[in-house]
Amino acid sequence: TKASQTKQVLVKYSGGNPTNYTLGQMRFQKSDFSLEILNTSRQDGQLYEYIVSKGPEEEVWQIQLKVYESVSDPSIQILSRDLANGSCSLSLRCSAERGDDVSYSWGSRDSSASGICSGNSSFLNLSYPPWNGSVPCVCTATNPVSSRAVTFDSSECSSE
Repeated sequence: TKASQTKQVLVKYSGGNPTNYTLGQMRFQKSDFSLEILNTSRQDGQLYEYIVSKGPEEEVWQIQLKVYESVSDPSIQILSRDLANGSCSLSLRCSAERGDDVSYSWGSRDSSASGICSGNSSFLNLSYPPWNGSVPCVCTATNPVSSRAVTFDSSECSSE
């Protein structure tokens, strides 16, 4: 059985002149041989080849392009709140509505609260004495192309 493979040529550069077969979709930069994709879409995330022909030899590079949607502003939801035995316990969930391959982390801008607020998932369990005042915990939603943060003020507990 014979197998054939068809590839779409985006730009051909020969004799000092580029031929762009994708006008309006891609822009070829003659100065540095870069290819700019205009109005990137998910369909652009695929395997690309860059071929240089020198006489009887061909040099081929393969480039896997991944397209990510940026992370939207995350929000924090209180899953549970418990005031008992002189301490306050909160269970929190941080989530971003949009974004691909999102990871979450918790921390604090206040160094005294960094241990209380540390975590590496979308969930965080907080426990501290109510007289401690407010503990500002920051949730950061991150993916390979963007990062957004939101702060939770735990004065929720001291107000009751």
